[in-house]
Amino acid sequence: MTKKKAIYSVSADLSDLSALFKGGKTPKSTPKQPPNTADPEDELTIEYALHIVIRQMRLSGLRPRTISDYKTHVNHFAKTTGLTYLSEITADHIYEWLDSMDVSNRTKLIRLKCLKAFLSRCFENGWIKQMFWRPITVRVDNEVKEGATERDLRMLLSVLDLSDFVQLRDATAALLMFKTGIRLGTIVRLESSHVDLEENLLRIPGTIVKNRDQLLLPFDDVLNRMLSALMQQNDEIRKAYGESNDYVFITRRGRIIATGPSNNNIQKRLNKYSKMYGLKNINPHALRRGFAKNLLEKGANITDISKALGHSNLAVTTQYLHLDKEEVAENLRRFL
Repeated sequence: MTKKKAIYSVSADLSDLSALFKGGKTPKSTPKQPPNTADPEDELTIEYALHIVIRQMRLSGLRPRTISDYKTHVNHFAKTTGLTYLSEITADHIYEWLDSMDVSNRTKLIRLKCLKAFLSRCFENGWIKQMFWRPITVRVDNEVKEGATERDLRMLLSVLDLSDFVQLRDATAALLMFKTGIRLGTIVRLESSHVDLEENLLRIPGTIVKNRDQLLLPFDDVLNRMLSALMQQNDEIRKAYGESNDYVFITRRGRIIATGPSNNNIQKRLNKYSKMYGLKNINPHALRRGFAKNLLEKGANITDISKALGHSNLAVTTQYLHLDKEEVAENLRRFL
C-alpha cells in the first residue's frame, strides 16, 4: 500500500461502532407470549402487542404524549374493526377504520401514522411478516415532508465502512446533522476548534451560522469517537497534501468539502447512498427535520428546538415541524 493510499485507512479502531450500527437493524427473533396468556393457538393479541410496543417506546425515551397517541389510536382501531389478534389485520380493515371517522383528512393522516408506526414496530419485532400497510395513505392538500428516522440512520451507518476515510467522514456528517440539527452550510465550515471533545459540545460561532447567532450544541459519546477519529485522520491527510486549513470535513486531498451551493461533496455522497441503498430520507434537510421531530417526540420544548435549529422565530419552527391547526387540536385534547 502506498503512503498516499494509507492515509485513507482510518487508524482509530471503530469496529465496535460498526457492529453496533449493524446490530441496530430489524431484529428477527419473535418474543415469547407470557405463560398465562389466554390465546387459544399462541396467537399474539393486538392488546398484548401494544403492551410490548409501549414498553419498548418507554425504554427508547419517547415522550408520554406520543405513547398516549399510540395507545388511543390502536385501541380505537381494534374496537372499531372488532379484531382481537394481530394476524387478523388486513389493509381492508385499515380502510374500514379510516372510513368510519368523521374528521378531516389531516386528522385521519395523523391517526393513520400512529397505527402504521405501531404495525411497523410489530414487523420489526418479527410478529408480522409483510408490511401491507405501507401503501395506505390519506390525501391532504399540503404534502408533509418527512424527516429522517433513527431507523433510516441505522440503515445508512450499517452499510458504511468506518475504516475508510471518506465513508467515516460521510457517516459522521450524517449523524452530526441528525443529532444536532446543524445545517449543511455550517457543517462544511465547521473547524476543529469548534469541537469540544472534553465537554461533548459544538461551540459554533455566529460567523458560520445562518442567523449569525452563536450555537452551543451537545453531542453523544458515539459522535465523540467518530469526530475524534475523523479529525485525527484529517491531520494525516492535510500533512500529506500540504494543506493548512482546520476544517472538520475535508476532501481526499485535504481541501474544503464545498466550493459552492451546487458543489458539495457531502450532499452528493448522501444522494448517492440514498439511491444506492433505497434510503428515502437520507439528505441534509430530512436529517435536520428528523432531529427536530425526534426532539419533539421526546418531549423537548419547542423554544429549545427553535434555538437549536437556529430559527429566527417560533413560527418558522412550527412550519418546519408541520404543526398545523388539526394536529395542535389533537395534541391539546390530551390536556383537557
